Amino acid sequence: MTSFAPDSIVLNRKLPLWYQVSQSLRASILGRSPQDPLRLPTEEQLAGHYGVSVLTMRQALKELEDEGLITRHRRRGTFIEPDALRGAPVRLLGSVDAIVAQQSGMVTELLDHGSAPVPPELAEHFPETGEVATYHRLRCDEKTGEPTNHARNYVRPELAARFDPADLLRRPMTKVLRDIVRADISRITDTVEARLADPETARLLQVPLLSPILHYTGVTYDGDGRVLDVAVIHYRGDRFSFTVTLDAT
Repeated sequence: MTSFAPDSIVLNRKLPLWYQVSQSLRASILGRSPQDPLRLPTEEQLAGHYGVSVLTMRQALKELEDEGLITRHRRRGTFIEPDALRGAPVRLLGSVDAIVAQQSGMVTELLDHGSAPVPPELAEHFPETGEVATYHRLRCDEKTGEPTNHARNYVRPELAARFDPADLLRRPMTKVLRDIVRADISRITDTVEARLADPETARLLQVPLLSPILHYTGVTYDGDGRVLDVAVIHYRGDRFSFTVTLDAT
């Protein structure tokens, strides 16, 4: 049996190492194939893989254990929890890997894609572009099939030409831009606000009209400050919460 192989990341020393490791490991767990083993490598092996101390690794694993994604057994090891619910809190701390992790672990349906004029409310983000590529997806809980969120992405056309829309069935947009397009992602600015479900959102998420939802907008920038992608996501208010962690160091 092959061993579980988490993704590698480049750690940002300005952010807590345990948090970055936990989010990267979370993305690997939620994005694993069904045939992958449930047993994780040892704490020492994981610490060596990420280049952190064993104490940092334990803190990262404690975060995943509290979330219900893993169980830890003395002398037996650490195991992925196969029945763990995938609807987790929206946690924002500023790392690209955290955003990727948040978008992983769902069954995705691509509802439509194409080209469209830049929406007036997004004009400030695409001042020199008349059209953007658009992608509309519905994400459902992998276990229950229950809709959890629907997302629209507005991407620069020259970037959209460099990947297949089918890639979005297996990867979140951030990972497609970073790993397939090889875009220079410098930062992502996130805004989350409470709203009431409009008719389209109520239909797609199977909730009553005017139900509370979380409205998320993520703006992805390159190193020159140019906007690459704007994501607008509506989360079911009964399945997600919003948590912000501030690094005071």
